[in-house]
Amino acid sequence: MSPAPRGADDRTFLLGAVAYDPKVVTIWEGFRRWFDTQDFAFDFVLYSNYERQVNELLAGRIDVAWNSPLAWVRARRASAAAGSSVSAPVMRDSDRDLTSIIVVRDSGPIGKTADLRHKTVATGAVDSPQGTLLPIDRLRADGLEPGTDFTVRRFDVGVGLHGDHVGGERDAARALARGEVDAACMLAANHLLFVREGTLAAGTTRVIAETAPFDHCNMTVGEHADGDVVARFTELLLAMDYGDDEVRPLLDLEGLHQWLPGRLELYAPLEQAVDRAGFYDSDGHITASDYRP
Repeated sequence: MSPAPRGADDRTFLLGAVAYDPKVVTIWEGFRRWFDTQDFAFDFVLYSNYERQVNELLAGRIDVAWNSPLAWVRARRASAAAGSSVSAPVMRDSDRDLTSIIVVRDSGPIGKTADLRHKTVATGAVDSPQGTLLPIDRLRADGLEPGTDFTVRRFDVGVGLHGDHVGGERDAARALARGEVDAACMLAANHLLFVREGTLAAGTTRVIAETAPFDHCNMTVGEHADGDVVARFTELLLAMDYGDDEVRPLLDLEGLHQWLPGRLELYAPLEQAVDRAGFYDSDGHITASDYRP
């Protein structure tokens, strides 16, 4: 049974994060020690999947959730349905203006998305915004309906992690390289990674489509959290300086150079993709029949 919401006498600001990799413990232990030097009472709790983390945030058991973009969509919808609200006061610089792409073999005949009709497209996990939901929605925008106009071959690695584990995208890239599929979906930055690490040989792939820019993770705060404490937490993150020798290793581990104020406009493409895929309903309930976190 989950613990009850914490009482007012517990002044420790509690963050939830999803344990998509062992390094998550190292990251937040480091932040906890740093917050202590700033005289800020901070601790963290780890979850195995984002759906549970969102539930715990909305139940008031944590103050802030380090959320995926898909978890933000669900938290926003579910809180609104309950007559409450969530906010996103801060995000990483590396979470802004991302795109996903659809890649084919450069030696093949496919030159545009229309050529994927009656073909097979590889994706990441069912709940990956960048590896599945957004690029498939890009194909919908071009008049191609998954399961009708083309076959989806999904690589469900790390389901429940909302694509934080890139194994599904990597397996999709491998399937493309082996000639098992006609196209593969992935984050544009991961395409560069897969070429750099040798998963995709340099010069062997070609991009035929790209999504609109979207934003990724954010710090999602529940309405129950103390506003003054949230403001101090936000102030401390925004003041972290990459030039500080004590701060730089923490930022490097978490994959950013600077924390920035949160913004919400570029979650609109994912909101649309979620609706078109029937992934969550308007109240944040899971409606995807093949999603079991």
